[in-house]
Formats: sequence, C-alpha cells, structure tokens
Amino acid sequence: VASISSRDQFAIIKNQQRGTKMADQNRAEEKRWFPLESNPALLNQYVSKLGFDTHSHEFTDVFSTEPWALDMVPQPVSAVVVLFPMTEKISRKRRQMHSDMDNTGDNDVWYINQRIRNACGTIAVLHALANVPKFIRESSIRPSSWLHSFLQNCPASSSPTDKAIALESDPTIETFHENATNDAINQTPRGNMGDDIDMHFVSFVHVNGKLYELDGRVDQGPICHGSTTQQNLLSDTCGIVKKFMEADPSEVRFTIMAFAPKQV
Repeated sequence: VASISSRDQFAIIKNQQRGTKMADQNRAEEKRWFPLESNPALLNQYVSKLGFDTHSHEFTDVFSTEPWALDMVPQPVSAVVVLFPMTEKISRKRRQMHSDMDNTGDNDVWYINQRIRNACGTIAVLHALANVPKFIRESSIRPSSWLHSFLQNCPASSSPTDKAIALESDPTIETFHENATNDAINQTPRGNMGDDIDMHFVSFVHVNGKLYELDGRVDQGPICHGSTTQQNLLSDTCGIVKKFMEADPSEVRFTIMAFAPKQV
C-alpha cells in the first residue's frame, strides 16, 4: 500500500481548503438577474427573439384551474409555466410531494440547473421550449437562432450542471433576458437588483407519457408526477397547482400560462 508523506498530506489538506474556499466564493458571487414578469405577451416576444417562431404556438393565460377556464385554452397544450409564491407552507407541501414521487428520470427530458439568481423565468421558458413535441421544435426553432445553437450544444444527454455553466457564461442570453425585463410591454416596474423575490417559475411538460415538473433549483432534478397525455397535460398540471394553493389558502399570487396552439 502506498504511503503519503506529511508534506503530501499537508498539500492535500491545503488543496481541499482552497477548493472549499473557491466553492464558497463562487456561491457568494452567484450571478443575479432581474426577474421576468409573468406576462404572455412578453414571453411570446422573448421566445421569438431567442429563436422560437410563434406562428403556430404561443403562451396564453390560464385564468383559473376550474374546467370552464381550461376549456378556453386551445389544445393540445405543449407545456405549462406556473408562477407561485415561495411561502413556507407551499415550499413544505412541495417538498412533501416531491419526496413521494418516483424520480428515476427519463433520458429524453431536457433539464437544466438554475445557478443564476432570479433566472427562473428564463429557466422555465427553456424547460418548456426544449420539451415540446419534436415536430413542433423542428418546425418552430429557427436554424440560425440562439436557441437552436444552445440546444445543439446542450442536448438532453448533457448534464444539468454543464447546461447551467454554458448558460451563465453566455452573454447573449443575459442580454436577451435583461432586455425582456426592461421592455415597455411589462405591466409592472422591474424594481431594484437587490430586491428580495419570493416568487418562482416552474414548468410542467409531457414526455413519453409522464408528467414532469421542472424546477432548476431542486436537488432531485425532474419530478415525475405520474402518467399523463398531451391532451391532459393542462388539467393534470392544474390538479398539482391546486395542491400548492390548498397548502396556503391566504395566498392568491398564482399565475398559469399554457404554451398552446395559436388561435387565428
């Protein structure tokens, strides 16, 4: 068995300390963006600039989780983006729900970690667009666009961390996001960079017969909520959102947007 000298042991300890210090420094220097507004008109403009042609599909408001509101949304829905408050009661309910799920994963699910503070809107948009049915991606993502290039360089098979590193080192997407948060189409001011934000975006998608909740901030990765179909994606997602709502009845700050066929 090879032995390690005292000098080598000292060097190993120093390297470990240096690595820990660098990791702590990286966390302390986490990038921070302005948050996106939950606004279908803004997101449709945003994804178009990223490279997704909204000629056939677009984001639209879902006004309630009740059947009458779901009947107003064109079908089949390709993805659902939800904005909700991160209260302790809702966060605790989500952790409980996630712990009950079978999260073995599916290699066809495109998933990215979120390492940039307040980037959850862009992360949710990417989760939605990258997991829509293949025929929609192929007909809607412009070949010369930023989105096409990013998905080519970061396929589903690449790790969530590698995708995140590529995103946070990309000045183009940072500029797109910055411009979106400052666009005149926003209905509310974006506030100050240092504001505490307690709202969070997540996406829900249908992949290979399963319903996945995609949140780049959770440790488990894609959360499988069981079986669904493309036709039932919206109603099944709203069933999950209802549980979030029931966890904290005093909260009304929920918005739901469906990525659905465009009405002519």
